[in-house]
Amino acid sequence: MKKLVVATKNRGKLIEIAELLVDHDVKLYSLHDFPKMPDIVEDGETFEENAIRKAMAAFEWTKLPAIADDSGLEVDALNGAPGVHSARYGGNSATDEEKIDKLLAAMIDLPLEERTARFRCAMAFVDSEGEVFVTEGTCEGVIAFECRGSGGFGYDPIFMLREYGKTFAELGSDIKNRISHRAVALQKMREILQERL
Repeated sequence: MKKLVVATKNRGKLIEIAELLVDHDVKLYSLHDFPKMPDIVEDGETFEENAIRKAMAAFEWTKLPAIADDSGLEVDALNGAPGVHSARYGGNSATDEEKIDKLLAAMIDLPLEERTARFRCAMAFVDSEGEVFVTEGTCEGVIAFECRGSGGFGYDPIFMLREYGKTFAELGSDIKNRISHRAVALQKMREILQERL
């Protein structure tokens, strides 16, 4: 069985990637399996920079092929914010609820047609020889006026897909794992993983 380190401590992200790779004969590890590994500083200016940094750090520490993604929410009315700072929006220790509250407060008077946004994901894979591969995915939507649904994580309860009339948190993993930014990036990465793992 092939081994792959998913360079994250985010349980939701790990579950999502595991579901997307369910047909592959791969044993997944997360950063929780390597408690002595130093924290990875995510100070890149783009999602791609951060994804590469995380995958490379995991590869160098574990000596195993590694995959990482960096993703976030880009809101057009906020000039693309929170963007690459999505995880730290509202402060380094802000909860998902606090980040959502801050975002909704910044958009309080905007009508639905001015609430366009997208999730963007850059995914980086470092193979056993240290070669780096990067794919990207996006998913377009709008920011809902309030939280809806109990599934997913992060900004999922306020990210609404017009064609479904539901937020990511309401959609369920079957649909989300087909259309999400991470799913799109991982679909593009699948062929590379099959060749390189």
